[in-house]
Amino acid sequence: MSDPTSATVRLCADLIRARCVNDGSPESGHEHRAVEILRDHLGVAGEVVESAPGRQSLVVRIPGTDPGAPSLCLMGHTDVVPVTESGWSQDPFGGEVRDGYLWGRGAVDMLNVTSAMAVVTGRYLRGELPPLPGDLIFFAVADEEAGGILGARHVLEERPELVEAEYLLTEIAMPTIPTPGGPVIPVTASEKGPAWRRYSSRGVPGHASQPHGRISALVPAARAVARFADDGGTAEISDEWRRFVAGLGLSPDEERAMTDPDRIDEAIDRLAVEDPGFARWVHACTRLTVTPTTLHSGVKANVVPDVADGDLDVRVLPGQDAASVDEHFRKVLGPDLYDDLEFDIILDESATASAPEGLLWESIGDAAEAVAGHRRLLPALIPVGTDARFFRRRGTVAYGVGLFDERMSFGDLLTMFHGNDERVSLGSLDLTTALLAETVGRFGERSSPGP
Repeated sequence: MSDPTSATVRLCADLIRARCVNDGSPESGHEHRAVEILRDHLGVAGEVVESAPGRQSLVVRIPGTDPGAPSLCLMGHTDVVPVTESGWSQDPFGGEVRDGYLWGRGAVDMLNVTSAMAVVTGRYLRGELPPLPGDLIFFAVADEEAGGILGARHVLEERPELVEAEYLLTEIAMPTIPTPGGPVIPVTASEKGPAWRRYSSRGVPGHASQPHGRISALVPAARAVARFADDGGTAEISDEWRRFVAGLGLSPDEERAMTDPDRIDEAIDRLAVEDPGFARWVHACTRLTVTPTTLHSGVKANVVPDVADGDLDVRVLPGQDAASVDEHFRKVLGPDLYDDLEFDIILDESATASAPEGLLWESIGDAAEAVAGHRRLLPALIPVGTDARFFRRRGTVAYGVGLFDERMSFGDLLTMFHGNDERVSLGSLDLTTALLAETVGRFGERSSPGP
């Protein structure tokens, strides 16, 4: 069993206890707490960028020995999503070690990887590892859980020179997946685009005791929520999804079922019986999804509401855009209900991807071979958005990777993301640290000039 006092375990526990909860409001997050913890661990002040009071991101840049060599950024966010404490069996902000796991909000999203990155960076700062040819950047970023507006995007817009890099490692780190040819390590190489929308409807206020003929704003909004919730979406198979499925070692018929838009829903239904978490993942990666997340209306029990509004979490596949979203809305709602609503854009971003090849990809393979005994990497499409998208759009090659032990399954991880009783095994924390350290070192070796 891993040592519960290892540097990564201790640091991750401290970051969990910092309680940097981001509820989406500018006043939340309080990432300055995490910044102080990380500065203390690293022993350097670094550059602190504050986008709003308390919304701090930390950058530590270690110059390389060769100004012409490519740079590598290790980016991890420090904010976490809110919790409903009554659903937890442990204190979600206690950072406690029990039964070989570190428990707490952020344990797998993504304070585990952020801590491992900080530990690796500290080794380079202290001279425990040889200097790299190119710059090594540690970027502890705020606000990822609310779209990165006050974090990665802000820093790239206001202080790009601090974090610009040719290559980047970040989330999502995922457990190995067993296949007939041996376990494979998923590496996040592409992600769906967040295309969040706000919907609203209008009515005429009046006394609720006399409803006849009243126009309530709540009714069309509620109908829209019901229709979006009932819609299963239309399957579309991207090249990124085909590549992921090809690496799973399925039988020919299973692979066809997982990549045929006319058969994929049947495959998802079969998966849901044994692994509902993976079934949800497959569903999300094979269609544009719309999830109603909020609905606000009314001021009092006896007043007909004249305004209703709410938010829709919309995610688009590679190749889809704003027109795809609008077309989907019209199809699901129908022309009558669609025209009763107004839609405003919160986020309107396309999917992003980095090709699974080249210097950093091969360096991850080298590291996997050294730490896990094989280099079977599986390029993965993820249904969520990460701050990597900001960098990919500027030409940076970006992947998400980590390494987990046998106590952490792919399905378990999917269930714990933003869920109750989030936890990470201690062995996984140390394996991720080892993999990242090897990746950075092998990246340096591969980017060194030849003799």
